[in-house]
Amino acid sequence: MGMRPISLAVDVTNYVMLALGQPLHAFDVSRLQGPIVVRRAQAGETLKTLDDVQRKLYPQDLLITDGGTAVLAIAGVMGGATSEVGESTTDVLVEAAHFDATSVARSSRRHRLITEASKRFEREVDPDITAIAAELAVNLLMEFGGGIADDGVTDVDQRPVRPRIDLDPGLPARLIGLAYSDQEVVATLREIGCDVREPAAGSESGSLDLSVLPPSWRPDLTNGPDFAEEVVRLRGYDQIPSVLPQARSGRGLTHAQRVRRVLANTLVGQGFVEVLTYPFVAAKNHDDLGLEANDPRRTTVRIANPLSEEAPLMRTSVLSTMVEALRRNVSRGSRDTAIFEMGLVTRPLWEPQAAPVPGTKERPDDVTLAQILAAVPPQPRRVAYALTGDSDPAGWWGPGRPADWTDAVGAARAIASALAVDIVVTADDHAPWHPGRCARLELADGTLVGHAGELHPKVVAALGIPTRTCVGELDVDVLTMASDVTVQARELSTYPVAQSDVALVVDEQVSAAALESALWQGSGEMLESLSLMDIYRGEQAGPGRKSLAYRLVFRAPERTLTTKEVNGLRDRAIASAAAAVGAVQRGA
Repeated sequence: MGMRPISLAVDVTNYVMLALGQPLHAFDVSRLQGPIVVRRAQAGETLKTLDDVQRKLYPQDLLITDGGTAVLAIAGVMGGATSEVGESTTDVLVEAAHFDATSVARSSRRHRLITEASKRFEREVDPDITAIAAELAVNLLMEFGGGIADDGVTDVDQRPVRPRIDLDPGLPARLIGLAYSDQEVVATLREIGCDVREPAAGSESGSLDLSVLPPSWRPDLTNGPDFAEEVVRLRGYDQIPSVLPQARSGRGLTHAQRVRRVLANTLVGQGFVEVLTYPFVAAKNHDDLGLEANDPRRTTVRIANPLSEEAPLMRTSVLSTMVEALRRNVSRGSRDTAIFEMGLVTRPLWEPQAAPVPGTKERPDDVTLAQILAAVPPQPRRVAYALTGDSDPAGWWGPGRPADWTDAVGAARAIASALAVDIVVTADDHAPWHPGRCARLELADGTLVGHAGELHPKVVAALGIPTRTCVGELDVDVLTMASDVTVQARELSTYPVAQSDVALVVDEQVSAAALESALWQGSGEMLESLSLMDIYRGEQAGPGRKSLAYRLVFRAPERTLTTKEVNGLRDRAIASAAAAVGAVQRGA
């Protein structure tokens, strides 16, 4: 039956457990110093379990003890080595009990000890089968071991009487939508082992409800809907008609939902593939990303019962978990990879506060709800994306083009353009990006949207991903609020454009974004587009200076611009740049 044979006594208990579903335990009587006592653990107690692990016991653990002093087993989970049946055992005490499912489940998780017994107790064991299982085990030991059964039996039965449940026989039909007759309902419940008492004919009480006692092996049947579920299960789910709900007019996606769809579709159109990762990280992840000791992204929420002890923290950045998906794809041979993920991050602004745990009998009052909400840290929505390898593939047409920081910034610009949001791109020094290839993305009012660029060489080495990997992370909530405005479409002009190129010399610390902003402000409404063509650093620009060449494209909505008008608009733009950032026209 798939279990390792150990000894006759242990094999018998395992066999009975597999056959009847009731876990048993066999103790060596010669190693017991007193009667069996079941109690909770006390402070400082320990137990060496059968897997040879010395375990520290918790006050919530339910124990089987020897006379109340020596610990023999963690009830429903695993026995101890002190009373283990061995080769010299001649007298065996067979223990069969019905333990509370919640108590066993919590002890199993506290000790991270999953056993065949704990799995069964967690899922509820039939309380009426305990004595039967013990008797079967004794009979098997007598048959195969030549044993003699002792007359003494301890049977402590403190089970409460199982209550009968009143059931309206018409309830399954009302809940499911099928016409189940009373006879079908009664027959179905009896088929699964229920004791059903029908109302007496001509009853004067006026009650037509059935009196139902669920079988002992079905602790999940506690109310009318549970019985209705059994009726529809046995009569056939395929009989339930499929009825699609009708959407009311005037309903649709919220603005935030539309933004998320546009954002995802834009990245897919840029060649990215969406991934989904678990939002849990290890503390070492912050070191791998090169975060400073006082970086707010190091302030995290620790999970009380994490899926893995290696990752017990909630992520503060989508990028911190998405890079694992990137690393895995690259390790599987996908050298040219572009992925993105959209999800929530947890950014506590204060020390986490304990939230009250209200009961389930009634709705919590407003004060309790407010305390619960106050204890929940902010969870903004972010989108992160990453590129590695070639952005343009190589082929017979020539060599490919490797992805660089401009692709990461370009993806952010594409998102902003799709949402009709203007963003300003400036240089920044922000971990985990390369300080010389990191772009800060802001709204016109200075609100931070995110960062994009190339990862720091130390970061890619720590994360085990390819060099020159480029990433970006944007705040979706900021983009949602910024795009929640009415965009007025402009009438397209059919008149020709007029172009004018200008090269301006500025100090090295002046950003291209600041210069472009000044040119836009000075050019007026007829400036249709502005593009940076070249950056020059050298003797002609001067030490500590750089020259930026721009192409200005002008167009009037109702007429063709003259050369004099275009020159005037260009000169106004240059004057604005000179006043704002000290720009000087090159060669002037």
